Amino acid sequence: MIKITAKDNPLIKHINKLIKSAKYRKESCEFIAEGVRLCEDAFLSDAEITALVVSETALEKYADVIKKISQSASGFYVVSNSLFSSMSDTKSPQGVLCVIKTLDKSTLFDKIKDNGKFLALDNVQDPSNLGTILRTAEAVGIDGIVMSKDCCDIYSPKVVRGSMGAVFRLPYIITETIEEFIKSNRSLTSYASVVDRNVAKITDIDFNAPCVVAIGNEGNGLKKATIEACNSSFTIPMKGRAESLNAAVAASIIIWELVK
Repeated sequence: MIKITAKDNPLIKHINKLIKSAKYRKESCEFIAEGVRLCEDAFLSDAEITALVVSETALEKYADVIKKISQSASGFYVVSNSLFSSMSDTKSPQGVLCVIKTLDKSTLFDKIKDNGKFLALDNVQDPSNLGTILRTAEAVGIDGIVMSKDCCDIYSPKVVRGSMGAVFRLPYIITETIEEFIKSNRSLTSYASVVDRNVAKITDIDFNAPCVVAIGNEGNGLKKATIEACNSSFTIPMKGRAESLNAAVAASIIIWELVK
């Protein structure tokens, strides 16, 4: 265990940059998980923890969990409560944070690709939406997630936190475009989720595995090229004056229909 007191310590600077910059996370191949439960989830999921950082208060308050996590972490550091708060991404930090190596899920994804049910996220930009989609997908039983390269960063602190640990366990891949993925994986029946009263209702679709459902950007929906690449389209019928649904809400409805 090493005590850090200075704000300009290289590890503290590294953590601050990992929290703030998607580019830096990609270059460093590391990301941050903050909070007792998330850090314990990382440990239980056999994620590679390069550093465990805890506040002085947390060291006593969560002693049992911290001891367990510290045994698998490459480095274990203690900082003052004020120093931890200065680098925390949450309003009321618990004082427990892990630096984790980015996860390669491509091999696991490829093993189930030919016989699973998947969501394909096309330029989803809101980290809260992506976190919720990951959490719901794991909870209900989706086999994996496909994300276009222009989606928000899956390792954003908000995504990691919102996923409630699903980011450690759910198979996913990042592809150049969803159109490209669909055209390269014709063994999967592909569906486009659209806002269009002239296509089939989601309740009329028989989702037989293997299949993939594409969900679009919060403001613009699916790209035209993605829709054209899919085998067919469906819509979620809505009453009243609602024109569309939040991406995470729409994804939750689709996930339920996929696995019910």
